[in-house]
Amino acid sequence: MNSTSNQFSQIVVASHNEGKIVEIEDLLRPLSIHVQSAVGLGLPDVEETGASFEENAILKAVAVANASQIPALGDDSGLMVDALGGEPGIYTARWAEQEDGQRNWDFGMRQVAKKLQQKGARNWSARFVCVLALAYPDGPVVTTRGEVHGTLVWPVRGDRGFGFDPMFVPTGHELTFAEMEPEKKHKMSHRYFAFRKMLRDHLS
Repeated sequence: MNSTSNQFSQIVVASHNEGKIVEIEDLLRPLSIHVQSAVGLGLPDVEETGASFEENAILKAVAVANASQIPALGDDSGLMVDALGGEPGIYTARWAEQEDGQRNWDFGMRQVAKKLQQKGARNWSARFVCVLALAYPDGPVVTTRGEVHGTLVWPVRGDRGFGFDPMFVPTGHELTFAEMEPEKKHKMSHRYFAFRKMLRDHLS
């Protein structure tokens, strides 16, 4: 057991993203830990001003842990497209923001496909990255990272999942994340791999 590991009965998911909250709740359910969310506690969303997934995940976890005085799990994740030099990366959510400031994932996926088509890219390989940060109130912070590699498709397929799931086919599979049953996706997602490391090193 890692020295920062600690037994606790509740945890706050430091996110206002409903899709992320549901996935993390599903992953935490077998641990019999009472899960709350930052939005459920009325805490404001934390601005992502970091220069990396790690920095953003830590910012969110620390802010929520200190505000709630409950251990908090922060998540920062995104899509990195090889032909776009790793973009959109930490700015994945911003690529889905329209002129009115509203987030629209269909718009975001169109942006990615448009840039790839404009470049004449034949290789649409990409990877999803997730960094989880576990912060204790006024205490230590630990992080884990998970990745899943695959290929982007256009037009998009499937109506499950969220974010860029409808255009991402993980390596070795034919279905997009949005076409898969949620239980199947959860066992191969970037968030699952990051969570598995967190569970092994810091939550057990």
